[in-house]
Amino acid sequence: MSPQLRPALSTLPAYVPGRTVPGAIKLASNETPYPPLPHVLERIAAAAAGANRYPDSNSTQLVGELAACNGVDAAQVRVGCGSVSLCTQLVQAVADADDEVIYAWRSFEAYPIITTVSGASSVQVPLDGGYVHDLDAMAQRVTGKTRLVFVCNPNNPTGTAVDRDALVRFLRAVPSDVVVALDEAYREFVADDAVPDGLTLLDEFPNVVVLRTFSKAYGLAGLRVGYAIAGDPAVAAAIAQTQVPFAVTTVAQAAALASLEAPAQEQMRERVAEVVAERERVRAELLRLGHAVPPTQANFVWVPLGDTTTAWAAGCEARGVIVRAFAGSGARVTVSSPEENDRFLAAAADLV
Repeated sequence: MSPQLRPALSTLPAYVPGRTVPGAIKLASNETPYPPLPHVLERIAAAAAGANRYPDSNSTQLVGELAACNGVDAAQVRVGCGSVSLCTQLVQAVADADDEVIYAWRSFEAYPIITTVSGASSVQVPLDGGYVHDLDAMAQRVTGKTRLVFVCNPNNPTGTAVDRDALVRFLRAVPSDVVVALDEAYREFVADDAVPDGLTLLDEFPNVVVLRTFSKAYGLAGLRVGYAIAGDPAVAAAIAQTQVPFAVTTVAQAAALASLEAPAQEQMRERVAEVVAERERVRAELLRLGHAVPPTQANFVWVPLGDTTTAWAAGCEARGVIVRAFAGSGARVTVSSPEENDRFLAAAADLV
């Protein structure tokens, strides 16, 4: 007799990570092309020497520094094993089996997985014709069972973003007892002043929690460290209750702390500026090739390809470039170094 497993697992969508293929460049996971900064690597090495000891389960020093950097109280801040882990903890903290979690679709592919695993129900609201969150439609789907709404801004995988006016209108329409998670994993790459910093909304909307990560702009994807800043400290405390003990390693905490120091912040912004410049170049060339690439505020571009997506991605792979294909919808392509972007653009031109 086989062990009894949860029936929900049989219908659980699988998270598909970007593949690594020997000899090919990987533009499938939205990683930065830059390694951690030298002084961050030094802190990583120093912290690794104490790996025989458990880490601070509360990430006390990092929480304090994040609070100081962002002008909030430490009680509003929680650190987790990447922002996706914090998404999971948030669902577990607010939603029971009969409750609903709303998010746009297509959006971050972890949302349906973590919602199902947590036992809640997904309510998926299609993006509008410009691949942007349809916030008015999302507000209309809120019911008495809604406990959480994810707004991925900029959105993964489309790179599109909602502006401040639309977001504020949406937040005013959502009941104050429904938590709204602004997933801002790509916030550092936003160049459009109309796209709001979620932290500026916390005073007016205490039901908002902002999720961010050190994986992208800071180049620490392999160490898994992210953070949440909640308008209401009670939400932050609930996130802490659902965290696995010692989830964030000492090495990860040390690297994140080093990344927050002034010299690292300046170097991070310089690297982001280079990616943003390349982002505009890559998008412009794809538009010239005839692809209807929407404006993006992230470190990737979205290539809407519909039914030809899988074949196009296979064509890129045959030319030594790995992109992230979403069958039937489109491909997400990470903006990398100029050299790797050139290789991708050459492949894209070859496939026209």
